[in-house]
Amino acid sequence: MDSRAQKAKVFSPIPSETERIGKIVLDAAYRVHTALGPGLLESVYETCTAYEIGASGLSVETQVAVPIAYKSIRLEGGLRLDFLVEKCVIVEIKAVETMNPVYEAQLLTYLRLTGIRLGFLINFTVSHLKDGIKRMVV
Repeated sequence: MDSRAQKAKVFSPIPSETERIGKIVLDAAYRVHTALGPGLLESVYETCTAYEIGASGLSVETQVAVPIAYKSIRLEGGLRLDFLVEKCVIVEIKAVETMNPVYEAQLLTYLRLTGIRLGFLINFTVSHLKDGIKRMVV
């Protein structure tokens, strides 16, 4: 696809149910950040956020293996996404001082390989969580 065709490509809106699930995920992250604040290990935020999402009534899978489809072959590349919520939202948790573009590339890779359209990159090492959230749609 040439660059003009790429720019002209029109995406359908994210379904309202997926948006609702995304809001619940963000609300859960806000509850965790409010309770714990910044400065802890990523695994702590991951565990507590997964608990909060599950307590909200949503199914959440953690550390989900993501295979790579290449030439009609399924390859295991050691890729694992942090959360898959209701099979329609991917969440990557970070606890870092500085966000690196590679984290966005990581989430984008997971979205493209799974065919899921909505994902969130959430960094808990910020004073205000809204400054640590990156929403990505493909």
